[in-house]
Amino acid sequence: MSRIEPSQLRGRVQTVTGLIDPASLGPTLMHEHLIWDVRTAEMVATSDQGPEIDLCNCFRINYGRLKIPNNLISRSIETAVGEVRQMQAAGGKSIVELSCGGLKPDPEGLVRVARETGAQIVMGCGHYVHDYQDRANDDRSVDSFAREIASQVLEGAWGTDVRAGIIGEIGCQVPWTRTERRVLQGAIVAQLETGASLNIHPGRNEDQPQEIAEFVTAHGGVIDRTIISHIDRTIFDVDRLLRLADTGCVIEFDLFGQEQSYYYWTDIDMPNDAIRLRLIRALIDHGHLDRIVISHDICYRTRMSCFGGHGYGHIFENVVPLMRARGFTEAEIDAILVGNPRRLLTFI
Repeated sequence: MSRIEPSQLRGRVQTVTGLIDPASLGPTLMHEHLIWDVRTAEMVATSDQGPEIDLCNCFRINYGRLKIPNNLISRSIETAVGEVRQMQAAGGKSIVELSCGGLKPDPEGLVRVARETGAQIVMGCGHYVHDYQDRANDDRSVDSFAREIASQVLEGAWGTDVRAGIIGEIGCQVPWTRTERRVLQGAIVAQLETGASLNIHPGRNEDQPQEIAEFVTAHGGVIDRTIISHIDRTIFDVDRLLRLADTGCVIEFDLFGQEQSYYYWTDIDMPNDAIRLRLIRALIDHGHLDRIVISHDICYRTRMSCFGGHGYGHIFENVVPLMRARGFTEAEIDAILVGNPRRLLTFI
C-alpha cells in the first residue's frame, strides 16, 4: 500500500487488506487480539515459560491460581485462522485487533488471517501502557508521537505497508505516567488529522475513565469517537457509569466470557455476562444506546476455544441469545454489534 490522504479515508473503513464500504462490516467485535505477546520483560527473560495448556490445568490458569507465561503469547497464524472461522460460523464477521506497540503487533500476520478467512480485520496502532513501551519513548515529544501514529494510519505500521484503521489501544495506568500522557496527546492530534476513532485502555481505578474522557475533551479530541475500554473491570456502579456516558465517550464492555468473580490483577469482584448486560441496560434506559460496544479482549490462550476457552464466537453464540432472553430488542442488539462499530470505524 502507498500513502493515503485523509480525504481518501472519509466515509470508508480501513482494514488490513484495504479500504471497504462500511456496510461490509456486519457484526463486529471491537476489541480483540489475534496475534499477540503480553508477557512482561521479566517473563520473557525467564527460561521457564510454564507447562503446556491442557484440560487439566485450563481452569486453574483462567482463575489465576496457575500463572504461566506460555498463556500470554500466541503467534500462530494457523491458530488465529481456526479461531476466526469459529467466530464466523457463530455469526460474527469483523474484528478490531488492538495489539499495538508493546504487544508485538504483526500486521502482515493479520493480513494472512484476513485473506485465509475472509474476515474484515481492522488493526490498531500507537502504544500500550508505560512498562511495555520502549524506554526511548520517555524522551519523545507529543508531536513525535502524533506523527508516528498518523503515519501508521496513512502509510503503514511497524515497518510494513499495512495501515491501521483505528488508533489504540492507547495504554494508561494508575498513577498515570508522563510518557503515557504524551502518547495520548499525540494520539488525539493524530485522531484530528486522520479522522480515525481512538481506543483507550484505562488504569484499574474506578475514576480514571472519567479523568481520561475529560483529558480528551480538554485537549480537543473527538469525544464521541473516543472509546474507553475495559469498563467491566473498572466501573461497577450505575451512577459513575452514567456520569462517564454523559461526557459523550463510547463505553466498551470487552471482557465478555470472563465469568468468574475472582480477578487476580486487583481486588475487585468481576461481573459476569449477566451483570454486564444489566449495566448495558442501564445505559440504554438513560439514552446511551449509541455509546455502547462490546467484545471479549482475548489475550490469553486459555480463552481461545482450541485451548478450552469460550473463543471469539462466544458473544454471537451465547451472549446474543441471552440478550434476547433478557428483553433486548433486535434494534438494540443491532446497534451494539453492527451500527455503533460501523459508525466508529468509518473515517470522518
